Amino acid sequence: MKKLPPLLVYTVLRLLAFLVPLAIMWLFFPIFREFWWLAALFAALIGMSISLMFLRTPLSDASRAIYAKRNRQGTDEDVEDSATEE
Repeated sequence: MKKLPPLLVYTVLRLLAFLVPLAIMWLFFPIFREFWWLAALFAALIGMSISLMFLRTPLSDASRAIYAKRNRQGTDEDVEDSATEE
């Protein structure tokens, strides 16, 4: 099985950390159906807390992948610059 890109994994987990509390509040607390903006605010706070506590490893993997990709592109540009100077 092919491994999923770390940025995709982190993005999906962050979305789930927001959408699951939002769905729970809408389904089990009728007051949040009327004040949807309050439910969204609480879900955002809960999702941020969940991601800070439990998603440190996927965040590190995604950051490493972005850093590696940016540095790889930077070295290609350096090679091109040195080739055009010669």
